[in-house]
Amino acid sequence: MTRTGIGYDVHRLVEERPLILGGVELAYHLGLDGHSDADVLCHAIADALLGAVGERDIGYHFPNTDPSIRGISSLEILRRVRDILVARGAKIVNVDATVIAEAPKILPHRDAMIKNIAEALCVEANAIGLKATTNEHLGFIGRGEGIGSMAVASVEV
Repeated sequence: MTRTGIGYDVHRLVEERPLILGGVELAYHLGLDGHSDADVLCHAIADALLGAVGERDIGYHFPNTDPSIRGISSLEILRRVRDILVARGAKIVNVDATVIAEAPKILPHRDAMIKNIAEALCVEANAIGLKATTNEHLGFIGRGEGIGSMAVASVEV
């Protein structure tokens, strides 16, 4: 049986934090604020995968109250989510994600992000779809106050 899950994440942009998306550090004057590395792309994918197998969300599995995971790489979160899926007998079929940001440009980093995500999930790179869009200067993302991401994932169980 094939099951599908969706995920969404957003973090505020702040000074003095690196900007990490898809496990890639982008040269940018602002970074995403969060308990982990705040990689919204990986977080949305993690939630989509967890949802596909009926698990609780990323906040349950990786709470921001747990000091042992402060600053954790979101690629490590993806590896741990993959372990949860394996334990439930699920195999990842594909992931499709969109980053929503006014800046910086995502396209120059797309292949590296796909490679990182695929390696963390132990899938082929062609199982990962990644796109980017702006918010047309509307809302907090449009004003450059944050970055969001949406993802959908399919698994076989």
